[in-house]
Amino acid sequence: MFEDRIIIDPEIRHGKPVIRDTRVPVEIILGSLAGGMEMEEIAKEYGIGKIDVLAAIEYAAKIVAKEEIMVYG
Repeated sequence: MFEDRIIIDPEIRHGKPVIRDTRVPVEIILGSLAGGMEMEEIAKEYGIGKIDVLAAIEYAAKIVAKEEIMVYG
């Protein structure tokens, strides 16, 4: 789903991932969620849809899933 909603364009927000057709960065959405805002509040605050909030979460999950964990012992 996020592939349709999240774009990375060097001309928009220095290439940070944003919601398509907006300048709303994924990091702002995730930070708002982490701060306790509800999806509906975020959508209203930034003029995006609930699906855009879900796309931001999915995007972040895909990034984290690709991380490699280094365990030193």
